[in-house]
Amino acid sequence: MDDARLTRYSRHILLDELGIEAQEAWLRATVLVVGLGGLGSPAAMYLASAGVGRLILADGDTVDATNLQRQIVHREATVGRPKVESAAETLRALNPDVAIECIGERLSGDALATTVARADVVLDCSDNFATRYALNAACAAARKPLVSGAGVGFDGQLAVFDFRRADGPCYRCLFPEDLEAEETRCAVMGVFAPLVGVVGTLQAGEALKLLAGAGRTLHGRLLLVDALSLEMRTLAVPADPVCPVCRGRA
Repeated sequence: MDDARLTRYSRHILLDELGIEAQEAWLRATVLVVGLGGLGSPAAMYLASAGVGRLILADGDTVDATNLQRQIVHREATVGRPKVESAAETLRALNPDVAIECIGERLSGDALATTVARADVVLDCSDNFATRYALNAACAAARKPLVSGAGVGFDGQLAVFDFRRADGPCYRCLFPEDLEAEETRCAVMGVFAPLVGVVGTLQAGEALKLLAGAGRTLHGRLLLVDALSLEMRTLAVPADPVCPVCRGRA
């Protein structure tokens, strides 16, 4: 690591729980961020600022004026442009040290499996159950850690599914039914902007901890955030022994 990097990342290096080893691990890492909306915006920005070596950004949407209230990686000047390109522009300005790869489509099938296999950690910042289920299955098959976040209204949630481990649940264990018809999206219900900022930032934190092997992640637990009362609680989440994805890994 050269002097410029030592200076740039010094505040992380100074932490005993991280040090230069964690920073070097981040510089070598590849992280896939699926969804560059309210969650993916702060998550990608903190991953870039922390010095993750390569970020793969996947999103098939374009920037809309209604996004700007909470999707802080985008700018008014990028309305109408693909979200991945808008985000990449901001992230490159934030930290030119990070390689940015853009996938301007909704990942599925073989493309999803191939992209997940290239990543060290995957962040689910999407806004629909179909994508969440597909990402969960792809990460389970490739044994890649998955950091899943969600937020609508004033309510948020965060979970980690570390498929490198033999224990713990997967996303399908937590939400076993096909909930696509029941999903509530922020386009209809609205979302409190700082809520997705908090959840997305915590997703970046969990990803960095996974890459560094530092601390305790949320693997096997679900964090619930109520931004209206500013209360947080953590629930233990067991594996489902008959889960069609992970079969209750023992």
